[in-house]
Amino acid sequence: MSSESERNFGLGVGNKCVTLAAPNTQWHEAYTLEAETIRKALGDLALDIQHIGSTSIPSIKAKPIIDIAVAVRRLDDGVTCIQPMEEIGYCYAGTDLVPDDHIFGRDIEGQTRTHLVHVVELGGANWNHFILFRDKLRADPDIAHAYEALKIDLAAKYANNRAAYTASKKDFIEKVLAVSGD
Repeated sequence: MSSESERNFGLGVGNKCVTLAAPNTQWHEAYTLEAETIRKALGDLALDIQHIGSTSIPSIKAKPIIDIAVAVRRLDDGVTCIQPMEEIGYCYAGTDLVPDDHIFGRDIEGQTRTHLVHVVELGGANWNHFILFRDKLRADPDIAHAYEALKIDLAAKYANNRAAYTASKKDFIEKVLAVSGD
């Protein structure tokens, strides 16, 4: 029988906290299992499911939270995802935090975030940015390590303010996307 930490794949960050962990080969398995669960719950609503965020970059430190992008035909289809996502343990955070993005979080006992799902329109700006940024970091170790260095600095500065940490990465992300011509 596996321990609780093995079943959680070393995932979890306390509410509003920023903690980085060394790259973990189990993060891909955690994503794969979660993507299967989401696919079963959403059926044909989910046109594509992708592992995004730093846990999808094998060589860099990351907040141990699996970020997942789910593509739907129209942004309005995200509302239809609320009930099935709640049935598999996600809480709906709405679209107010990020425009054109239905956000769902999975927590352990409401305190420790393990998964974050973005339901966005296939081919829309958010979908394209998620995939392009991930692919640029996977393809270019220099960009990936520069991003990791920024994250380490910001994690020290904003250890108890996840919103400020996330906002402070925006310029770097936009610069990488701009270089890509997007």
